[in-house]
Amino acid sequence: MRVLGIETSCDETGVAIYDSEKGLMAHAVHSQTALHAEFGGVVPELASRDHVRKTLPMIRGVLAQAELGVDGIDALAYTAGPGLVGALLVGTAVGRSLAWAWGVPSIGVHHMEGHLLAPMLEEEGPDFPFVALLVSGGHTQLVEVQAVGHYRMLGESVDDAAGEAFDKTAKMMGLPYPGGAELARLAMEGDPSRFRFPRPMTDRPGLDFSFSGLKTFALNTYRTESKSVSDASQPQLKADIARAFEDAVVDTLMIKCRRAVRETGFKTLVLAGGVSANRRLRARIKEIMENEGGKAFYPRAEFCTDNGAMIAYAGWQRLRAGQADGLTFGARPRWPMDSLPHI
Repeated sequence: MRVLGIETSCDETGVAIYDSEKGLMAHAVHSQTALHAEFGGVVPELASRDHVRKTLPMIRGVLAQAELGVDGIDALAYTAGPGLVGALLVGTAVGRSLAWAWGVPSIGVHHMEGHLLAPMLEEEGPDFPFVALLVSGGHTQLVEVQAVGHYRMLGESVDDAAGEAFDKTAKMMGLPYPGGAELARLAMEGDPSRFRFPRPMTDRPGLDFSFSGLKTFALNTYRTESKSVSDASQPQLKADIARAFEDAVVDTLMIKCRRAVRETGFKTLVLAGGVSANRRLRARIKEIMENEGGKAFYPRAEFCTDNGAMIAYAGWQRLRAGQADGLTFGARPRWPMDSLPHI
């Protein structure tokens, strides 16, 4: 079965073709970073309009890349949620319309399920069951995964997601957009011994997260310290605060992951989502899993951020189980992952 996947949940347009026998045949991603940079964040209306401009040309492009005509596509998968409602409607409308026109089945995919399954696109993917840490701009979740669709939420952020906290902290320090990636880059130049930030909610039982207070702590530190250093020392101050902030987030995620692995008894941990590209986070997660006698899995960097490949793969998993959408379709900006049907 060949599945064309379409991802338009936020500010990346992703299109890909996944073949159940050959694997990933073609994929392309268009980022809207330059479009939103002057506003310091994603503007939903502009995001939607750009998806309208880019989706169909990108579909033609991946078909040409895979050397396929429309008769070579057996099904379509598109991101139905969660995300920005206008952006989601572009992908759902295009995906469902093409499926009807081509006479093939289609299915709306949960965006975070796509991220969760993305490591399975690699040559060596994880086996069920496992614990998944999903970390992105909008979500920070620990999930017990027994099989596709068999999810139990172990913990999640009660306020800002980790990626959101990265972006907001960067913006408060005046770093250029996109802030999270810039803060992580700057952290590599920081002195890890200059500041130590709190590790929120690690001194109590449970697997939930909270990063809002950490963001405020970073802001207060920056405001206080910047008054007593020269202009020439400001870049190093920002780097040192970035390092302290990143260390606090990574340690918090690591501590909670270790708890989740011990509580479930699983020896496999999947790390996915945009923040999973962070090199320090990957290294620490790998370290704790080796210490626990287990193994960590994560997708290659290009499949950490939003992409059509993960949607095509997740869609194939459900389509092969006989699930498909009817002519009625819609976007779901809020959509709990543990409400998804089992396979």
